[in-house]
Amino acid sequence: MSSVDLRTPIAILASGTGTTAARIMEDSGRGLLAEVRLVLSNNSGSGALEQARARGVPTRHLSGRTHPEPDMLDAAIAEALRTADVELVVLAGYMKKLGPRVLAEWAGRIVNTHPSLLPAYGGAGMYGDRVHAAVLADGATVTGASVHAVTAEYDEGPVLAQRHVPVEPDDDVTSLRARVQAAEKEVLASWLAAFCSTGGATLPS
Repeated sequence: MSSVDLRTPIAILASGTGTTAARIMEDSGRGLLAEVRLVLSNNSGSGALEQARARGVPTRHLSGRTHPEPDMLDAAIAEALRTADVELVVLAGYMKKLGPRVLAEWAGRIVNTHPSLLPAYGGAGMYGDRVHAAVLADGATVTGASVHAVTAEYDEGPVLAQRHVPVEPDDDVTSLRARVQAAEKEVLASWLAAFCSTGGATLPS
């Protein structure tokens, strides 16, 4: 009698080096109750795609280069996710806004990480080093990382988990970025493990 795979099937969308995607794939190989069925990137040369290929995970490059019309790109991404039959979409450094078709079909099933304690330092134009520079410019003593549900507006979905990171007196953007990125990976891995262990309930909207 064959065993039933009870892991939650997920897709990872990423644009850059893929360190967070790699962490998720490594954790899934060590018993995390998630099966990474697809890594999709808008950047054909992204490290995320390389990380996936090295692990035998299916990949797709879909972007404005492959589909110049936004509606066609939205449809292509939705089809890729549908074909992979995923239940959860994880944005791990994905630098593009999702289209209405993807948002509708996977409503309550898309999560993102953000390098601050949302709602602080969130919204359009607030990403990466821009966030860390703003935190330092404000003289904040604490920042952190958030996991949140994805909606049509940047960083406005319900916050699902957070991890605090102290801002040290001698911090610059580089040093703060390193610690916040580490916190992002940890809080996402922890949240994902908990989500998958419950069988993947729908996220709050």
